[in-house]
Amino acid sequence: MKEAPPRSAMLRLQVHERTDFVLVSPHYPENVGAVARAIKTMGFTQLTLVRPSRIATPEHEMARKMAVKAGDVLAEARRCATLSEALVGRDFVVATTSRRGVSGVFPPRTAATQIEAAARRGQAVAIVLGNEKSGLATEELAIAHTRVRIPMAADQPSINLAQAAQILAYELLVAALEARARERASR
Repeated sequence: MKEAPPRSAMLRLQVHERTDFVLVSPHYPENVGAVARAIKTMGFTQLTLVRPSRIATPEHEMARKMAVKAGDVLAEARRCATLSEALVGRDFVVATTSRRGVSGVFPPRTAATQIEAAARRGQAVAIVLGNEKSGLATEELAIAHTRVRIPMAADQPSINLAQAAQILAYELLVAALEARARERASR
């Protein structure tokens, strides 16, 4: 596998340094690798796995195959036994949900603005994504300061884990670039 360019070759903003994507109980190694690729394309490199299945590990061949040019993100992924352990040191926690009827849920663009502002204030952020089959448990959603739901036009239960991570990472990058442009314009 061809090595990824050094991290210094990537655009690095405060939101990149302060945001960790946390996967709770991922089941498929392909999704772990695809999430690593999805977040890295937007400049994010912090990935944490909470209670991954026996095969959903960064070392699994299919995870490495799907991580195209994000092997470093896989290699440096943290593993934690509990979500509480994964969130130690995180000041602002955002949980994803596809459930209807959950209060305090924002679309990705709104959540991205909140996350970017938190990062700019120096807060460490965690974006928590649930298991491919069942999402986050009610108790896991309750830990979050805010929740995000990706709107869908079709009557689908949810979208793929890596697609959700990609949408959130994209919206975060756009929010950070817009904040940087506003800051530069005000000088």
